[in-house]
Amino acid sequence: MVKSPDAFKTISEVADELDLPQHVLRFWETRFKQIKPLKRGGGRRYYRPDDVELLKGIRHLLYSEGYTIKGVQRILKEHGNRFVHAVANAGATIAVEDGSVPTQRAVPIAQLTAQKGVAGSDTAAQLQSVLTELLECKRLLDQVR
Repeated sequence: MVKSPDAFKTISEVADELDLPQHVLRFWETRFKQIKPLKRGGGRRYYRPDDVELLKGIRHLLYSEGYTIKGVQRILKEHGNRFVHAVANAGATIAVEDGSVPTQRAVPIAQLTAQKGVAGSDTAAQLQSVLTELLECKRLLDQVR
Protein backbone atom coordinates (compact mmCIF):
# COMPACT_ATOMS: atom_id res chain seq x y z
CA MET A 1 0.00 0.00 0.00
CA VAL A 2 1.40 3.39 -1.01
CA LYS A 3 0.58 6.28 1.30
CA SER A 4 -0.06 9.86 0.35
CA PRO A 5 2.95 12.14 0.92
CA ASP A 6 0.82 14.02 3.49
CA ALA A 7 -0.07 10.89 5.45
CA PHE A 8 1.23 10.24 8.94
CA LYS A 9 3.92 7.54 9.15
CA THR A 10 4.64 5.00 11.83
CA ILE A 11 8.02 4.81 13.50
CA SER A 12 8.90 1.71 11.47
CA GLU A 13 8.08 3.48 8.19
CA VAL A 14 10.19 6.49 9.15
CA ALA A 15 13.04 4.28 10.37
CA ASP A 16 13.03 2.42 7.04
CA GLU A 17 12.88 5.66 5.05
CA LEU A 18 15.83 7.16 6.94
CA ASP A 19 17.73 3.87 7.19
CA LEU A 20 17.92 4.18 10.97
CA PRO A 21 16.98 1.85 13.83
CA GLN A 22 13.77 2.78 15.64
CA HIS A 23 15.60 3.23 18.94
CA VAL A 24 17.64 6.05 17.38
CA LEU A 25 14.44 7.93 16.54
CA ARG A 26 13.20 7.46 20.10
CA PHE A 27 16.54 8.69 21.44
CA TRP A 28 16.46 11.75 19.20
CA GLU A 29 13.05 12.63 20.65
CA THR A 30 14.76 12.98 24.03
CA ARG A 31 17.52 15.21 22.62
CA PHE A 32 15.57 17.40 20.17
CA LYS A 33 12.46 18.98 21.62
CA GLN A 34 11.37 19.92 18.08
CA ILE A 35 10.60 16.27 17.30
CA LYS A 36 7.06 15.69 18.54
CA PRO A 37 5.32 12.73 16.92
CA LEU A 38 1.67 12.22 17.64
CA LYS A 39 1.29 9.45 20.23
CA ARG A 40 -1.75 7.22 20.29
CA GLY A 41 -2.86 4.50 22.67
CA GLY A 42 -0.10 2.20 23.80
CA GLY A 43 2.52 4.83 22.97
CA ARG A 44 2.36 4.28 19.19
CA ARG A 45 4.11 7.09 17.38
CA TYR A 46 2.82 8.72 14.21
CA TYR A 47 5.11 11.18 12.45
CA ARG A 48 3.77 14.12 10.46
CA PRO A 49 5.45 14.98 7.12
CA ASP A 50 7.17 17.96 8.80
CA ASP A 51 8.53 15.66 11.51
CA VAL A 52 9.99 13.38 8.84
CA GLU A 53 11.61 16.34 7.04
CA LEU A 54 13.12 17.54 10.31
CA LEU A 55 14.45 14.06 11.02
CA LYS A 56 16.00 13.95 7.54
CA GLY A 57 17.75 17.24 8.27
CA ILE A 58 18.99 16.08 11.65
CA ARG A 59 20.22 12.82 10.12
CA HIS A 60 22.04 14.73 7.39
CA LEU A 61 23.76 17.04 9.87
CA LEU A 62 24.74 14.22 12.23
CA TYR A 63 25.80 11.56 9.75
CA SER A 64 26.78 13.38 6.56
CA GLU A 65 28.21 16.56 8.05
CA GLY A 66 29.58 15.09 11.27
CA TYR A 67 27.96 17.51 13.71
CA THR A 68 27.47 16.50 17.31
CA ILE A 69 24.04 16.39 18.91
CA LYS A 70 24.91 19.59 20.75
CA GLY A 71 25.92 21.22 17.46
CA VAL A 72 22.62 20.29 15.80
CA GLN A 73 20.70 21.53 18.85
CA ARG A 74 22.46 24.86 18.48
CA ILE A 75 21.68 25.05 14.76
CA LEU A 76 18.01 24.34 15.50
CA LYS A 77 17.95 27.00 18.20
CA GLU A 78 19.67 29.68 16.12
CA HIS A 79 18.22 28.95 12.67
CA GLY A 80 15.02 27.01 13.31
CA ASN A 81 13.34 23.92 11.89
CA ARG A 82 12.86 25.30 8.36
CA PHE A 83 16.58 25.88 8.01
CA VAL A 84 17.32 22.25 8.94
CA HIS A 85 14.63 21.12 6.44
CA ALA A 86 16.36 23.18 3.74
CA VAL A 87 19.78 21.74 4.60
CA ALA A 88 18.49 18.20 4.11
CA ASN A 89 16.49 18.94 0.97
CA ALA A 90 19.20 20.96 -0.74
CA GLY A 91 21.99 18.65 0.36
CA ALA A 92 23.71 21.83 1.47
CA THR A 93 26.09 22.12 4.33
CA ILE A 94 26.58 24.85 6.85
CA ALA A 95 29.43 26.26 8.81
CA VAL A 96 28.59 26.96 12.42
CA GLU A 97 31.24 27.97 14.90
CA ASP A 98 30.24 25.69 17.74
CA GLY A 99 33.40 23.64 17.79
CA SER A 100 31.46 20.45 17.11
CA VAL A 101 33.02 19.31 13.84
CA PRO A 102 34.68 21.38 11.15
CA THR A 103 33.11 21.39 7.73
CA GLN A 104 34.74 22.37 4.46
CA ARG A 105 31.59 23.43 2.66
CA ALA A 106 29.09 26.10 3.57
CA VAL A 107 25.66 27.37 2.68
CA PRO A 108 26.03 30.54 0.62
CA ILE A 109 26.20 33.52 2.92
CA ALA A 110 23.41 35.21 0.98
CA GLN A 111 21.08 32.38 2.01
CA LEU A 112 22.03 32.72 5.67
CA THR A 113 21.70 36.50 5.67
CA ALA A 114 18.32 36.31 3.94
CA GLN A 115 17.02 33.85 6.53
CA LYS A 116 18.37 35.79 9.47
CA GLY A 117 17.14 39.13 8.10
CA VAL A 118 20.56 40.74 7.66
CA ALA A 119 20.15 43.76 5.40
CA GLY A 120 22.43 44.85 2.63
CA SER A 121 24.14 43.02 -0.17
CA ASP A 122 27.44 44.64 0.91
CA THR A 123 27.32 42.67 4.14
CA ALA A 124 26.64 39.46 2.28
CA ALA A 125 29.46 40.15 -0.18
CA GLN A 126 31.89 40.92 2.63
CA LEU A 127 30.93 37.79 4.52
CA GLN A 128 31.24 35.68 1.38
CA SER A 129 34.71 37.13 0.76
CA VAL A 130 35.82 36.37 4.32
CA LEU A 131 34.40 32.85 4.09
CA THR A 132 36.25 32.21 0.83
CA GLU A 133 39.49 33.41 2.38
CA LEU A 134 39.01 31.27 5.48
CA LEU A 135 38.28 28.18 3.40
CA GLU A 136 41.44 28.78 1.39
CA CYS A 137 43.44 29.09 4.64
CA LYS A 138 41.94 25.84 5.86
CA ARG A 139 42.82 24.13 2.58
CA LEU A 140 46.43 25.29 2.92
CA LEU A 141 46.62 24.13 6.53
CA ASP A 142 45.20 20.73 5.58
CA GLN A 143 47.94 20.38 2.95
CA VAL A 144 50.63 21.05 5.56
CA ARG A 145 49.27 18.44 7.98
